[in-house]
Amino acid sequence: MLKIIQNLTRRTPLGWLQLTQHKSRFAVAISGVAFADLLMLMQLGFQGALFDSAVILHSKLTADVFIISPQALNIGAMSTFPRRRLYQAMDITGVKSAEPMYVNLVTWKNPQTRDKKNLIIVGFNPDRPIFNLPEVNSQLDKIKQSDVLLFDRKAIGAYEKVVESVDDGKAVTTEIERRTVSVNGLFSIGSSFSADGHLMTSEDNYLRLFSRQSSGNINVGLLTLNPGYDPTQVVQQLKAYLPRQDIKVLTKEEYIAFEQGYWQQQTPIGPIFNLGAIMGFIVGVIIVYQVLSTDVNSHLREYATFKAMGYSNTYLLGIVFEEALILAVVGFIPGLIVSLGLYTVVGGATNLPIAMTVFRAAQVLAGTLIMCMLSGAVATSKVQAADPADMF
Repeated sequence: MLKIIQNLTRRTPLGWLQLTQHKSRFAVAISGVAFADLLMLMQLGFQGALFDSAVILHSKLTADVFIISPQALNIGAMSTFPRRRLYQAMDITGVKSAEPMYVNLVTWKNPQTRDKKNLIIVGFNPDRPIFNLPEVNSQLDKIKQSDVLLFDRKAIGAYEKVVESVDDGKAVTTEIERRTVSVNGLFSIGSSFSADGHLMTSEDNYLRLFSRQSSGNINVGLLTLNPGYDPTQVVQQLKAYLPRQDIKVLTKEEYIAFEQGYWQQQTPIGPIFNLGAIMGFIVGVIIVYQVLSTDVNSHLREYATFKAMGYSNTYLLGIVFEEALILAVVGFIPGLIVSLGLYTVVGGATNLPIAMTVFRAAQVLAGTLIMCMLSGAVATSKVQAADPADMF
């Protein structure tokens, strides 16, 4: 190993010297690789924000096991099931409590601009908190009042005046489902791809808004387990005990996967982002191939001379692959830096949870290395075909 390292340190960096011989060409090549990396990072970032925002509400729930209807599609399109299933679930050993949650997608009319937005509204029993949200839990007495809601301060839209008024202690009134409601408190969750924000209220207020839904038909059942009980085992017991035709029982991880799976598999949004990342990869392959092919053509006589001096094809191919590796690493850095800036801008403009992760950066870096090496492998065909006798 030491001998290999010594040989590498003594080796003349021909790949680097060839790339940097023409500074402008090298800069264009780096820009091309950076652009391809930027495309991949942004597409994967949007996809990650989609999946994270889709379950942002789920992650705040304190329950261990969830019961939903088999017809439920996602958090904005939840079917109902009989509330008595919760009472039956309490018969299972280890189940500490079973609480209902009502959830629906509503059209919210901005009190100031009169613009209409889609928000997710959640109704629950204020005497039995279900969220790990201190802002909500500290204002439960407010939503016990008739037609009082809590509003998501991170909702997308021109809600600055609404937030300012509520922060100043002034209730804001508007209309939902042809019923006048007032906003007396704020909390922070954020938007998702299915809604621009969230609303919280009591189950009584929720049922007043949606009079066609009875209290006996709920959207989500929230089961909390006693300490020491495994949610997976309790789920298996519940599946064996409860009728399967009108409910689906899930652990919290399965409930989150259920929501993410809808956006990934049942909508075109997930595949579109994957396609965008693939297109970025293809663009990078084409750009790097053009750069390396041009470089090989301009130095074909030198490669032929090396062959005439006895250097093997393997040595010459190593020079091209060295160039590919340099382009991959050096081009990735500006692509990463620009994408970090764009993540900040997009996150601030949309309130979506878009952020760079180590896994995503490593994933794109690995893709960049493959992209450049693949281009280098295609470009080396001209080096192998170089004949010293034809060059002079």
